[in-house]
Amino acid sequence: MPQRSKDGLVPPPQDLPAAPTAEAWRAMTPDEQLDFLVAVNEALTVPAALMTEGRRHKKAKSSAIDALGLHFRTIGRTVYLAEEMAVLYPGERPFSPDVLAVLDVEEPEDDARMAWVVVDEGKGPDFVLEVLHRGDRDKDLVENVELYARLGIPEYFVYDRARQHIHGWHLVPGASRYERKVPQLGHYRSSVLGVDLAILDDTLRFLSGEAPLPLSAELIGRLRGIQENLEAKAEQAEAKAEQAEAKAEQAEVKAEQAEAKGLGEAVLALLQARAIPVSDEARARLGSCAETSTLRRWMRRATTAAGTDEVFAGEAPATGPAVKRTPG
Repeated sequence: MPQRSKDGLVPPPQDLPAAPTAEAWRAMTPDEQLDFLVAVNEALTVPAALMTEGRRHKKAKSSAIDALGLHFRTIGRTVYLAEEMAVLYPGERPFSPDVLAVLDVEEPEDDARMAWVVVDEGKGPDFVLEVLHRGDRDKDLVENVELYARLGIPEYFVYDRARQHIHGWHLVPGASRYERKVPQLGHYRSSVLGVDLAILDDTLRFLSGEAPLPLSAELIGRLRGIQENLEAKAEQAEAKAEQAEAKAEQAEVKAEQAEAKGLGEAVLALLQARAIPVSDEARARLGSCAETSTLRRWMRRATTAAGTDEVFAGEAPATGPAVKRTPG
């Protein structure tokens, strides 16, 4: 059981063996290599140390992987991203950075890697990010700066959550020691990844220009908002269509009513022109009839009828509500 230090934290194991040399690693059988990787991962995974960092530490690492993964898929660039993966350089003590990135290396869906073995991969990480919260400040800000530079890792960043600050270093060609990155308006440029790092609302974010790289949850939220907006617009369009249909039906009814009124007045005028007496009952019947086909028939009869009885012959007065008219 690892012993706690005075500040209550569990330091990384000091008995981690150095990784085999390239020749020794290649001479090992697959089972021997697997046993070594299992031992390394067990030694690097200290539950008590992980618990002291808390959910915010975990979220910062996961968000970095999420944002960078989405960004590189969007721009069509291949990158391998890993969180807390053991890294083995020949003859060096293994370590597991919070986030590592390796350019131009595929990350298969069924990735079987247990560690990043430089001898097998042919190269080391191009970018490393450590999230410092309540861990060992000397390890992240001093020891790792020397180690990662000596190993030739091009860029190294530390997100100091407790103090809300970013530290960045990079290697210049031919150098064996890091140079500090100088921020521009609070942005730290990662030349390796082609993005900036900045702290927005007390959160580490990666940016393309001035725009933060979206997270999956943000994209899902945006898509949900777009979907809800489209659904609302569809409902509004449907409501407008129903209103337009209702208005069209009302207009049709009014047009038929106007036509029926006109036909009734025309029949009455025709009978009067022929000096045929029209009783109040006949006038009421002409004025109340809403069937245009009936009114047209009455008009044809009115041209020859000797009286209104012949006009309405065989047709009883309508009772009850008017039936919707259809053109005759």
